[in-house]
Amino acid sequence: MGRKNAIYLCLAVTALVTLGLVMLTSTSVWDDEVDGYILVKKQSIWISLGLISAIAVSAYDYRKLRRWWVVFFVISCLLLVLCYIPGIAHEVKGESRWIRLPGLPQFQPSELAKIFVIMAIAAWYTHFQTENRTFYKGMVLPGLLLGIPVLLIFFEKDMGTAMALGAAGAVIMFCAGTRFVYLGAAGAIAIAGATIVIKANQERMGRIHALFDLESDKYRLGDGYQQLHGLYAFANGGVNGTGLGNGVEKHGYLPEAHTDFIFPAIGEELGLWFTLGSVFCFVVIVVLGISIAMNAKEVFGRLMAVGLTSIIVIPAMMNIGVTTAVLPNTGLPLPFISYGGTNLIFTLISVGLLISIHRHTIFTDRKEMPLINEKKQCLRI
Repeated sequence: MGRKNAIYLCLAVTALVTLGLVMLTSTSVWDDEVDGYILVKKQSIWISLGLISAIAVSAYDYRKLRRWWVVFFVISCLLLVLCYIPGIAHEVKGESRWIRLPGLPQFQPSELAKIFVIMAIAAWYTHFQTENRTFYKGMVLPGLLLGIPVLLIFFEKDMGTAMALGAAGAVIMFCAGTRFVYLGAAGAIAIAGATIVIKANQERMGRIHALFDLESDKYRLGDGYQQLHGLYAFANGGVNGTGLGNGVEKHGYLPEAHTDFIFPAIGEELGLWFTLGSVFCFVVIVVLGISIAMNAKEVFGRLMAVGLTSIIVIPAMMNIGVTTAVLPNTGLPLPFISYGGTNLIFTLISVGLLISIHRHTIFTDRKEMPLINEKKQCLRI
C-alpha cells in the first residue's frame, strides 16, 4: 500500500472536489445574492489554480523548504497582522478574516498561515531533535511558534480556524516527543483562556446554549436556527435523499447552504450514502497521511506529513460536528467541498506537499534470507 499512497490520496481528494462542485451547482443558484452560476465558474477557476499549484508543489523537493521556515513564519504573522489594519482588512459579518492588497484578489491569510506554521514547528523539532523533551526548547519556544499565529487568528473572531490550527500543532508536538504533562498543562491553560473570552462574548455563548436546546422558542429562530435547519435537511434526505436539485432547505431556509453548511445539503439531496462516503474519503486521507508520515525517512518529512494531514482533517471533523449539531457553530468550511477560493487552493497545496513527501520517500523491498544447507527434523512416533 505504501507505494500507492499518492494514487489513493488523489482519488479521495478528487471525489470530494467533484462532489463539492456538483453540490455548489445545486445550491448556489438559489442564493438571492448570487447571479446564476457565477460561483460555480469561480470555484472551477480556483480548482484549476489549486491543482496547478498542487502539481508544482508535489514536483518540488519539500526538504528545501526547511531552510526558509523563519521567513515563512514571519510572512504568515505579518499577513495576519494586516487583518487588524483598517483599509486593508475586509470585514464580513463582524469577522476580519480577509485582507485586500493592491493588485491581488481578496484572500484569507489564516489559510496560508496554517501551512507555514506547520512547516515552522516541524523544522524546529527537526533542528532540536535531542532537546524535544526539554521544557524550554521542547515546549516553550515551539509553543510560541504556534501560539502567536493562533492568537492572531483567534482575535480576528475566527475561533474555529484558531482551534483547528492549535489542535494540529499539538498533534505535531506530541509526535515530536514533547512531554505529555507539558502538553496537558498548556491545553488546560488554553481551554481556560478560551472559556473566559467566550463567556465575555454574548453571541458565542448564545451558540453554545442553543446547541442543547435547538427547538426551543428562544433559539430556533436565533442562534440555533442554522443548525436546526441543517438537521431538518438530514431528516428530509433520509437514506436515499430527495434527489439532486430537489432539496427544500436551500430555498432560503438554510443559511450558507453552499459554504459552511453544504454537508446538510448533501445529506438532503443525495442521502446517507453520500454523507458517509464523504466521511469515508476523509478517513482515507487520515490513513494515507499517517502512512506517508510513517514511511518518510527523516524527521522533517514525518512531522510535516502529520501536520498537513491534521490541518486538512481536523477542520473537516469540526465542520461535520457543527452541521450535525454535535459542536457549537464556528463558521468553518468543509475542506474540498465548501465554496471558497483561499481555503480550496491552500488545502490542495497541502495535498501537493503530502505527495512531495511521498515522492521523496525511498521504498525498499524486503527479501527473504536464502536458506543454505537447510536441515529438516522429524519425530517418528
